[in-house]
Parts: sequence; structure tokens; C-alpha cells
Amino acid sequence: MFRIGKPRIDPRGARRYTGEAYAITARDVHFSWDDVPLHYIPGEPMATHLINVMHLVLPEGERAMSAALAEALPLIDDPRLREEVTGFVGQEAVHASSHEGARGHLAKLGLPVEPVARKMDWLVDRVLGDHGLSGKAKHAWLCERLGLFAAMEHYTAVVGEWLLGADHLERAGMHPVMLDLIRWHGAEEVEHRNVAFDAFMHVDGGYARRVRTALIASFTLAVLFVGTGRYLYNADPTQDKGGPWWRELISATRRGVTPKLSIFLTEIPKYLRPGFHPSQMGSMDEAVRYLAQSPAANAA
Repeated sequence: MFRIGKPRIDPRGARRYTGEAYAITARDVHFSWDDVPLHYIPGEPMATHLINVMHLVLPEGERAMSAALAEALPLIDDPRLREEVTGFVGQEAVHASSHEGARGHLAKLGLPVEPVARKMDWLVDRVLGDHGLSGKAKHAWLCERLGLFAAMEHYTAVVGEWLLGADHLERAGMHPVMLDLIRWHGAEEVEHRNVAFDAFMHVDGGYARRVRTALIASFTLAVLFVGTGRYLYNADPTQDKGGPWWRELISATRRGVTPKLSIFLTEIPKYLRPGFHPSQMGSMDEAVRYLAQSPAANAA
């Protein structure tokens, strides 16, 4: 039996949600894709396809993350954290199914998304599965996966915060259904931004593993983000969609239509500060406020 201690968090800089009453729970959301066009940000094919990366990359990764958190649940003796992990797993399942719905709609519009989806399914299963290990090896691999997912969740929270404040997407005429999808998802990423990190710190929390997994996660997400965006842009059947993918990518990031690629470098030092805790980033009030108004989250 592995002995699990308290979260290894530097009390000088970290704080948990002991003073907050937010309960993390899965929401019953409904999206209607019928009139969503292929380029749902008018005149912005590259920006559209960078958002499409979420539909292709996230579902399989979110399922693997949920599986790891569920595996860690018996090792967590903090009642509040157990509650948060349970809610987190439920939210991630809804995220995955919602993005799959958007992915299916894009396929109907003629965008060849399945090759990437199959590769992601193979990659996640081959790399992030439990591999049938047992004993100390099983526990060590669980800790490694928790470290990877904690680092990845840092980036999804950063992007979620960006999406909540990205008013220029609305001004650019982004289709309201797709805008609601990414803002609802972004708001829930901010809402549960602490869960994977706290689970990792509770089960393991080793700083060397935190550094290693942060670097791996940053590199992997950057490659997936750029590589998948490039594939989708080049595979887009639309004529006269713009210049070369790399030029359109640089243009989109410079104009602020997409998050800056530099976050894969600038966020690493923040995440690796010994006193870092996700409660120090983003606005929970802003996230909860959007969730209370989201058309999809309140359709029922």
C-alpha cells in the first residue's frame, strides 16, 4: 500500500479553494450545428482551423485524463478533492462528446477530419494508456500521467481565460453556436483549473517530475497545435482561402484572432514556480458568470 501525504504546495504562494463554495459538476449542454458554416469565423480560415484543433485533439486526450484521475481517486483521502475529481471527470466526458459533435459536422461539410482523429486515438492509447502495469511500476506511471495532465490543464485554463475575454471573435462575426461551445468549454476549464494539479500534488507532487512533465506537455501541445492546424488549413477544400499556412498562422496570432504561440514558452516559468497554484490564475467569477448565461448550458 502506497502512503500518500498532503499536497506538497509551498504555502507562501499557493492557496486552495477553502473559502469558495463552487461545486464542479457536469452540465447538460445542447448544440445545434445545422447552420454552422465551414468557416465559422468569416474571412478567417486559419483562425477557424486552429479552433478546429480542439475538436480533433481534445476528445481522446480528455478521456485519457479522466481515466487517470479515476484511477487516482482511491488514493485521494481529501473529501473536497475527491468531490472535485468526480465533477472533473464528468465535465471532461461532456467536453469530449461535444467536440465530437462539432467534428462530425465539419466532416459533413467536406473537411477530412477522420485521419487526424484516428491518429490521435492511436497516439493517446499507445502513449497515455495504463499499459497493464502493476505494483510500483503502475503507481509510478500513474504519477507520470497525472503530472502530464496537470501541465496540460494549465494550458487549457490559460486558453480558457483567453476565450472568455476574446470579444474580437464576436466582433468578427464568429457563429454564435461555435462561439458558445468554445466559451462554455473555456469557462469550465477555468472552473476546474485546480483539479488535475491538486490530484498530482496529492498523489505525488515531486518537483523533478513536475518539471519533466511540464516540458514534455508544452512541446507535445505545441506540435499538435501547429501540426493539426497546418493539416486542416491545407486540407480545406475551399478555393482562395489565403496564402501559405505559416503566413496565415503568423497573421492570425499577430492580430489576436488566436492565442499567441509564445504561451508554450512563457507559461512554463509560471507553472514551475515552487509556490504556483492554479487558484492564482484566471477569474472564477467570470467563468461562473458565463456558465450562468451560456445558451448551450441553459438550453434545458
